[in-house]
Amino acid sequence: MKKNLVLAICLLTAHVAMSQKFITRAGEIKFEASMPAFEEVAAKNTTASCILEESTGDFVALVLVKAFKFKVPLMEEHFNENYIESTLFPKSTFKGKIINFDAAKIASTKMAYDIEGELTIHGITRKIKVKAYIAKYSGKITITSNFSIRPVDYEIKIPNIVKSKVAEDVKITYNFILDKK
Repeated sequence: MKKNLVLAICLLTAHVAMSQKFITRAGEIKFEASMPAFEEVAAKNTTASCILEESTGDFVALVLVKAFKFKVPLMEEHFNENYIESTLFPKSTFKGKIINFDAAKIASTKMAYDIEGELTIHGITRKIKVKAYIAKYSGKITITSNFSIRPVDYEIKIPNIVKSKVAEDVKITYNFILDKK
């Protein structure tokens, strides 16, 4: 009995030690909602956090909404105060899983994976599935993707006066370079 307990503790310790998390606090997320012939509606955030659990493919990302930077300060102010309401909804999150993720197969050549999970924006959570490209360079894992969302799906109201200047589908791209923790 004592040997079984010692063996179980050793196996658990080995599993925890082998379980690796990759993390970044400097992930880049961009979005664009521009319409032709109008001023660019685009922003960039370089402070997104992301964690990847190597053994399970669990994938979590968090972005502080106020950290999105626009070329035009007034546009940034309207984004935070009127559209995304960053005082009420200060962060957006994604919690999901990389489907069929196998860390042993990650190489320097990008491989396509599906990521499924829940995206929360403006206090609304919706299930999404996106295609991501994953590679490993010098011990770091890179995850990139692009996808679109509809502001209306997240109850983000665009005033009629500017509705024609903002795309119905917002293009989002992200780039995470994660270090072993």
